[in-house]
Amino acid sequence: MQARDTNQETADAAASLALRALAWTLGDAARAERLLALTGLTPEDLRARAGAPAVLAAVLGFLESHEPDLIACAEALATTPAALVAARAGLERA
Repeated sequence: MQARDTNQETADAAASLALRALAWTLGDAARAERLLALTGLTPEDLRARAGAPAVLAAVLGFLESHEPDLIACAEALATTPAALVAARAGLERA
């Protein structure tokens, strides 16, 4: 039972970090437009499924694809780029 609790805590932490990264991404209009264009997500998708692991993984993958954004996001969220990458990997397994 302990391992399951730990796995859930890890998944929750990854989702929380990704939601914060999504908010950071949407805070800049040009970056937000690029997110939508490159991921194929729509504003409606984000409103309806913002907490879905696949959507959150797509947001983190978007940041990974442009290192300056990945680094800037990590700095803004007081984390590391590696933590964002690890969160994406975890969300893709969820």
